[in-house]
Amino acid sequence: MIKNVDAVKKANIYFDGKVTSRTLQQADGSKVTLGFMLAGEYTFNTNEKELMTVLQGAMTVLLPGETEWKTITEGEEFVVSGKSAFQVKVTEYADYSCSYLAE
Repeated sequence: MIKNVDAVKKANIYFDGKVTSRTLQQADGSKVTLGFMLAGEYTFNTNEKELMTVLQGAMTVLLPGETEWKTITEGEEFVVSGKSAFQVKVTEYADYSCSYLAE
């Protein structure tokens, strides 16, 4: 559960609407997005270090500097370094949260 937040009403929309998220600003100044991905293949660029958590569904990811894809399912998470890129494959759908972390 996330408490004491301000929600940005406007959605973040990527990849022709196949990936969407909503941004929550927490009382301590940190930011979290709650999002949803439809089936597809995506490459995301990061500015900040990110903690991604799959809430429902699954995604297969190729993280920076790695050569093997990993499937992340409900309740599992992974970290992506800032100023990098990672690839995602979704076969059905993925409901996720993304927390932005200090490096």
